[in-house]
Amino acid sequence: MVTARGSRRRTRFRRDRRGRGLRGPLYPSSVPVSRSRSQRFDALVLEALEPIEQRWHAELTQLDVAVDEVPEISDTAPEKVAWDDDVVVDANVPLARLVPAGVDRRGLPTRARIVLYRRPLEARARDGTDMADLLHDVLVEQVATYLGLDPDVIEGQ
Repeated sequence: MVTARGSRRRTRFRRDRRGRGLRGPLYPSSVPVSRSRSQRFDALVLEALEPIEQRWHAELTQLDVAVDEVPEISDTAPEKVAWDDDVVVDANVPLARLVPAGVDRRGLPTRARIVLYRRPLEARARDGTDMADLLHDVLVEQVATYLGLDPDVIEGQ
């Protein structure tokens, strides 16, 4: 940086005009409030999947669970979209999809996976408890579809 006198001085990076921006994280990383919304959602997914995985561990070794923000939908009219049986839908909005095992574009084998859509699921839950119940119900339904069983069998009822 060149000053009015023509001499050079070092440029300092400042967060705001007076250099008084936040000097560190707002919350320590050890407290739950410091996690992002997607990190909290991922933790809820793992928590909801745990009892299912404990009971059906041997059958679920070839199944992955993934989270996407929103589903990919082609630009057609919403009332014309028809969903397959492998998609959990609420009010014609997909909440999760079961992607069967297959081969990708490069010819490599892929494992079966359940894809949960975070934004639609969050929009339907009123609070954390409701979200945990909704995630559990969606996972039970998708695991039942994957195993070809009734959801009540997966639930253990």
